Amino acid sequence: MREEEKNTSQKSRFQRILKKRWTMPAIYLASAAIILSAVFWYQNSDNQTAENGKDKETAETAKDFNQPSVEVNSKLESIKMPVADASATVIKKNFYDKNADKAEQEAALVYYNNRYEPNKGIDVAARDNKAFDVVASISGEVTKVEDDSLNGNLVEVEHEDGVVTRYQSIQDIEVKVGDKVKQGEKLAVAGQSLINEDAGVHVHFEIRKDGVAVNPIEFMDKQLTSIPSDTKAESNDSDKGAVPADENTELEKGTDIPDSDKTDDPTNQDEEDTTGNQDN
Repeated sequence: MREEEKNTSQKSRFQRILKKRWTMPAIYLASAAIILSAVFWYQNSDNQTAENGKDKETAETAKDFNQPSVEVNSKLESIKMPVADASATVIKKNFYDKNADKAEQEAALVYYNNRYEPNKGIDVAARDNKAFDVVASISGEVTKVEDDSLNGNLVEVEHEDGVVTRYQSIQDIEVKVGDKVKQGEKLAVAGQSLINEDAGVHVHFEIRKDGVAVNPIEFMDKQLTSIPSDTKAESNDSDKGAVPADENTELEKGTDIPDSDKTDDPTNQDEEDTTGNQDN
């Protein structure tokens, strides 16, 4: 009996509360607050997910952007010296230019084993005569790595438009055939060669277009497309001073540079024929 009275009393109290004026507005306000809280929580959760996805996408894009692209970048690059700091180096021997004056041509001859040969590149050494890092002059793919005690170890890098750069007289080579290298990337360390001991520790640097050596100084800070494609045809009389890669000029020490005009002069041949006739 007492239990029934207790339940009846609680029910009567609840009914009295519901009859009060402020009860229903309070219930509505509480319900609205709960609903709004749920909506705000859902929206914030959605925004946070979207921001996280955006951050992830941005990070992935930035990651892809930083990936090396040798093929694209090399077309926009300009040819640079094969050293990290050009101001700390000096050119020991220049490229042999057929159109240079006699003194410059003589200075560009390499003397070895009682023979002279034209220098097909430039020999670069540090001002303090110490070893230095040899870096890629322009981006490309390594196509040749050779050990050569006479000419100095060699690394050859191939580029677009039939252009090849060669780095010789080096040591501690850090690349292999097939590697894609970016401009400024370390290839090796400057070393020495038997054929050009006078240069000391240096790197012999060449630029070749379709197998023809051209003067690297002529194309510094220029793009690969600035090297003429008909270099072979212009190799004998162009103002670029190109020298065929297979040319091998040999002179006895102390003799002058050969003058092609003299050897082909028909007057000299007539004089020789006349002398021969007189002897007969």
